[in-house]
Amino acid sequence: MSSASRPLRILQILRAPVGGLFRHVYDLTHELAARGHEIGIVADSLHTDALTEERLGKLRPLAPLGIHSLPIPRTFGARDLTTPLRVRRLADALQIDVLHGHGAKGGLNARLARIGARQRVSLYTPHGGVLNYRPGSPAGQLFRLIERALLGATDAIVFESAFAQRTYAAQIGKPSCPGPVIHNGLMPSEFEPIVPGPEAADFVFIGEFRAVKGITFLLDALVDVRAPDGRPATLVMAGGGPDLDAIQMQIASLGLAERVMLVGVKPARPTLHLGRVALVPSLAESLPYVILEAAAAGRPVIATDVGGVKEIYGPTAASLLPAADAAALRRAMQAALDDPAAAAREAELRLTHIRSGFSIAHMADQIEALYRQALAARVPAGIASPSALTS
Repeated sequence: MSSASRPLRILQILRAPVGGLFRHVYDLTHELAARGHEIGIVADSLHTDALTEERLGKLRPLAPLGIHSLPIPRTFGARDLTTPLRVRRLADALQIDVLHGHGAKGGLNARLARIGARQRVSLYTPHGGVLNYRPGSPAGQLFRLIERALLGATDAIVFESAFAQRTYAAQIGKPSCPGPVIHNGLMPSEFEPIVPGPEAADFVFIGEFRAVKGITFLLDALVDVRAPDGRPATLVMAGGGPDLDAIQMQIASLGLAERVMLVGVKPARPTLHLGRVALVPSLAESLPYVILEAAAAGRPVIATDVGGVKEIYGPTAASLLPAADAAALRRAMQAALDDPAAAAREAELRLTHIRSGFSIAHMADQIEALYRQALAARVPAGIASPSALTS
């Protein structure tokens, strides 16, 4: 079997299986496994719970090279020097071709573990990562310094949005290695339409309950929104997080207790059935899966112009709202209720835009090609990569 087509042995490295990062790792692992590649997973052993174990358990059938728990602290510490050595030994034992790190700490371990190993490559997907730290903060300065130092051990960087690519170049520098934009992708089943039932609320919010998600502005906007028949608009909110108590207090203080239903942490797709229009009023994002999922299901979405959201919106980007603007949000919410046909037409345009460019097959095609490109550039002619020795 030629080196250009043989199955690869890939180690996906992440700190915690949470949010869009875990969703991306799961989807990528699922698709690569279906193509015959062998996958292993490395995740943090320091902070684990039943939910973490449940999420990693979903990956187990897709990862014949095993799920490996190693200490990966959230903040910088001594284990950031010792764990990469353990990853290196694991990669040697498993004859790994590709170390793919996700997030700041996954990327740190993947690239430190690759140093000196000529037969394998390291790739890094930031998922915000180091860019989430304020540039002027001590942590932000430290992680940016480390990131610049690691560029020499990086064979490729996968940016999930052009926004992330631009931000990285501005804050870290333009990578000397390949650094393409490869958008997150959805599975074919996620493009099946969702039609909310007659009991659905007017709006639905799905996300973490924390300040960056713009929930304060959303609730302020909801107060004066009315359905065409004059009744007060209703909202279902799915999620959890550090600001749950504050959000409950705001709901009560605004007199919204009868209009807002909190349903806890739920998967996005089933929750989209609970509201007619999805709301994503974030103050900052990279390339949020919730917008992709709602758009792929054919649902109208009201969102703010942050991060890479414009890339998802494509020809409908003019409808994006300024962040932290409750008045603009209220007007958009009211317009969606007053003219649902216009909202549906916009949703159809958005669906057409994402159907080809945001599929999981398209995403995996590009990442798989990048793996092989990096290996071809890294491994000298005549020297076989580890798994090729046994293939």
